[in-house]
Amino acid sequence: MSRSTKRMVLIIVDLLMIFLALLTSSMFSEAFTVITSRFFVVSWLIISLVYLILARYLHVFSVLTRYTSSSTLLTIGLSLAGAHLALVAYSLSILGQLSCRFILLSLLFSFLYIITPRMLWRTLSERERYGKSSQRTVRTLLVGAGAGGHLFLSTLSGNHSDIEIIGIIDQDRNKKGTYIQGKKVLGDVEDIPHLVQEYSIEQVTIAIPSLTKEARQKLVDICHLAGVTVNSMPNVEDIILGKVSTSSLREIDITDLLGRDEVVLEQESLNAYFSGKTILVTGAGGSIGSEICRQIAKFSPKQLLLLGHGENSIYLIHQELVNKYGQVIDIVPLIADIQDRELIAELLAAYRPQVVYHAAAHKHVPLMEYNPKEAVKNNIFGTKNVAEAAKAARVEKFVMVSTDKAVNPPNVMGATKRVAEMIVANLNEAGQTQFSAVRFGNVLGSRGSVVPLFKRQIASGGPVTVTDFRMTRYFMTIPEASRLVIQAGHLAKGGEIFVLDMGDPVLIKDLATKVIKLSGHTVEEIGIVETGIRPGEKLYEELLSSEERISQQVYDKIFVGRVQNQSPAIVQTFVDGLLTLPEDELKRQLVDFARQE
Repeated sequence: MSRSTKRMVLIIVDLLMIFLALLTSSMFSEAFTVITSRFFVVSWLIISLVYLILARYLHVFSVLTRYTSSSTLLTIGLSLAGAHLALVAYSLSILGQLSCRFILLSLLFSFLYIITPRMLWRTLSERERYGKSSQRTVRTLLVGAGAGGHLFLSTLSGNHSDIEIIGIIDQDRNKKGTYIQGKKVLGDVEDIPHLVQEYSIEQVTIAIPSLTKEARQKLVDICHLAGVTVNSMPNVEDIILGKVSTSSLREIDITDLLGRDEVVLEQESLNAYFSGKTILVTGAGGSIGSEICRQIAKFSPKQLLLLGHGENSIYLIHQELVNKYGQVIDIVPLIADIQDRELIAELLAAYRPQVVYHAAAHKHVPLMEYNPKEAVKNNIFGTKNVAEAAKAARVEKFVMVSTDKAVNPPNVMGATKRVAEMIVANLNEAGQTQFSAVRFGNVLGSRGSVVPLFKRQIASGGPVTVTDFRMTRYFMTIPEASRLVIQAGHLAKGGEIFVLDMGDPVLIKDLATKVIKLSGHTVEEIGIVETGIRPGEKLYEELLSSEERISQQVYDKIFVGRVQNQSPAIVQTFVDGLLTLPEDELKRQLVDFARQE
């Protein structure tokens, strides 16, 4: 049956239901007033005509019957109310009298008779679609009786899912005993342990997007003690598309417990900044580099150059961005080693980017202690190659991604990044390329992050290893770090070393404990052992040395440090002689030079 035929059948059924409603109303009203045949017919014609006009305007007949919802019922009610008001106007103006009982009963019965076939059809359709399913449902306790919980429950009610909501808990104790879409609010977070036992709950799902990290941590701890899995509802896009099942629920990740307020970028100014420009990102296949590419692509540059040494990582980010933005942005994959000075110069001269984000670097502290010359070649000479090629190509802005390990560095990696900062800052000249650097700490989820290591150790039965129980580190998420790097680059005027506000340092032992709990284990089961500090590691990281204390905040979570650099001649002389030194002497001189203020 075609859609137009179905719509016509629905109209005929509705008109028949109005006729039956008027007939029922006249039967209930005949003891109080006389309903003549003429008035009955006129009433049916007026109500039917006005109802059809209003229903068409409100798209009542455009909604698929099997998807009838509360909003559909509301539009039907409004259409009928308007139709009966028209009958009231006719009765008063033409007849000079009004039967309130008859008209009110007609409105009530019309609504009931019209919605009944729709609800029956929806019920039968759902039974036909899902009645034969033998899928086991998961008994779930929902956290949140607010907007998020409403949205989640609404989606579940219209889709077959293996999630069975047994009840709701909410932080507001006043909501206890109330009902949200037929589901009872059973209590608050403190009630979870006995509710899990009483109702045989298998999982707890959080439906409060704005839940603070402290409240989320408390919830995770309570669920852990109660022996029940805790997760979050899917992202909004999946909910809108109806993709709601146990497989779509998000695990509570360490980033949820350590996360901070989301960084909001200056959309308008960044749109103007990137629009129509060619942007080059080195290290584009890495954790930070690839996220910088994703964020920049949202601002519609003319061309986005993805430069990296690893072909597989560049292939993956290139495919991802082409699939999403390929129709509007020219996305170019460039396989190149930043140590290849001639190739880098050729590429920048050929593509002439306006902005360069330099994220390529060796970042692993212990590995660079064992391979100091490779650290020097990549982090110092590689940066020098890209920066000098950018200046020769008259790039407008060059932004180097640096690290908190460049502050008072005791290790090779940090020292090479500090020397690279000096090189970049010394290239800055008025009226030419604006060079700047951005320092931040560790990023959760990156390839070198400690969290994946902890997860692998837990999966193998433990123990989790921590080099020193006193060790702390600064952490932020990859998207946050990337957004702040982009924003800092936009704010740069040349010569700055920007420092990102990393919040409070996190004790690594506490981080290990959280990861163990999120994995469904106890510290006693897995164990945490101290292994001793590795070569080049520090107990505490810094974002600025005592001489570099923050002097100016230029944006939310972005500061400019008072960083002193050696003169270009001294830096050049030192760098020129580095690779001629024996490894031990190279490491000593490199660290000593980088620590000079």
